[in-house]
Amino acid sequence: MINLLLMTSLTLLCYVGGRWIYRLFPNPLLLPVITATILLLFILFLFDIPYETYIDGAGWLEYVIGIAVVALAYPLYRQLAILKKYRVSLLIGTAVGSVIGVFSTFLLTSLLGVDQGTIASLLPKSVTTAVAIDLAETAGGESSLAAIFVTVAGVTGTILYPLICKWVRIEHVVGRGVAVGSASHAIGTAKALEFSEEEGAISSVAMTLCAIMVSILIPIVAMIWF
Repeated sequence: MINLLLMTSLTLLCYVGGRWIYRLFPNPLLLPVITATILLLFILFLFDIPYETYIDGAGWLEYVIGIAVVALAYPLYRQLAILKKYRVSLLIGTAVGSVIGVFSTFLLTSLLGVDQGTIASLLPKSVTTAVAIDLAETAGGESSLAAIFVTVAGVTGTILYPLICKWVRIEHVVGRGVAVGSASHAIGTAKALEFSEEEGAISSVAMTLCAIMVSILIPIVAMIWF
């Protein structure tokens, strides 16, 4: 019980610290998920706390991810009118993003000679962690690797998507929301909400549709090629 309280408190304090830093310096490279992770790793290293000890105390936080995702339903509800208006664009855009995300990953890793287990762990990188872990295990991958790849995809997409949208002049909330939602799941959606509630709502829908589509695509890829 003491370990649970200590490790949970440590995790939450690091996140609060990361949020504080981001508010002072709102730079994409200082996203709370990045700074909080660095702070946490530094403390674990400084006090020589084994990973097993940390995860034994704070591992339960993994299960609240689903609750956080469900909370995105509120801005979704508030923006129902715009979602209905652009439902076809949302569906087609997310479908294209899902297919490209899965098959580009498979083709590139296969050409580079990456082993089957790593490929299976990498394929669901663009969906939320809870879904990605199950998909990776179903395809023969490792859940821990899948979680890492999901985080990397979320962080890099969140950092790059405002820049890419600016470079290629994507200014409409639907284009921006679909792009980040289908590529960078909940982390990207949280960033989209900073720009506008409409963009965040569209990203939330794209994230959900992407999870459904990728859940269909990956078993097919695994069955045919693995």
